[in-house]
Amino acid sequence: MVKITTIEKNNFVRLFNRGGYVLDFSTEYFDMFTLDSIGLALCNHYGMSKGKSLTAYINEANESNVIKILSDLLKYYESHYQQEIEYVDGNKNYYSSYIKIKEYQSLYKKCRATIDRIESNTTTFINAGSDLKDKFSSGYISAQIDIMLKMQNENPTEAIGKSKELIESCCKTIIENSKNNTDDHWDVNKLVKETMKLLNISTENISENTNESKTIKAILGNLHGIAINVAGLRNAYGSGHGKSASYKGLTVRHAKLAVGSSITLVNYLWDTYEWRKQNSTNTNNPCN
Repeated sequence: MVKITTIEKNNFVRLFNRGGYVLDFSTEYFDMFTLDSIGLALCNHYGMSKGKSLTAYINEANESNVIKILSDLLKYYESHYQQEIEYVDGNKNYYSSYIKIKEYQSLYKKCRATIDRIESNTTTFINAGSDLKDKFSSGYISAQIDIMLKMQNENPTEAIGKSKELIESCCKTIIENSKNNTDDHWDVNKLVKETMKLLNISTENISENTNESKTIKAILGNLHGIAINVAGLRNAYGSGHGKSASYKGLTVRHAKLAVGSSITLVNYLWDTYEWRKQNSTNTNNPCN
């Protein structure tokens, strides 16, 4: 899981907190902004000033929501405080103001570097999702990928649910495009099993005559296991089922595990489907 340190959080607070205010926000607009960003009107929630409310939230919210609100506020700062960011050595007669601006510039660079570091650690999943969007022609599946990647940080529960749905959608697309029928009662385990049979990559299709057969069977079995376990995770923690009042969702790292696993499986299934289609082959060797 990508983390933001206490020192990094403090840099953001020092950049945004202007004597109890947060940048140039009015209380009403600040509540609207934070409600849109993280689903909570901070001043209304805490009953304190904008600066104190932001600090309180940063100190107690989960990692992903803290990163979300700080990232959104930094985007606002970059949009509305361009003169401060680009300020160069000019009139130093107003020494205290000059020193403060230089301090803000230094803090901005540190905050920008923090967000860049965090975003660079999520590009693997994003790029993989973009590749899948290019492959699938279905707008529905593309929308699923968008939601899944967005929600892995903002709403891990939703991301876990979408991970299972992505696998189901991929398998149904392959089966239906191959002029075969699916059964509405098939679970994700059955869908993946039938898809792998159709693509001749089921463990049952692997010959025992090669030294690599056990390894190949193990890898394919583990790929099948991804679907079963993502489904199990979704049933316990993902979206799609009612939860009790005491329910506590998993964290961002669990969501990324589900998202990354589902993308790996779907990439392999779809790549194999396209390879089979292009080569019109019925070979039993999944390594071809």
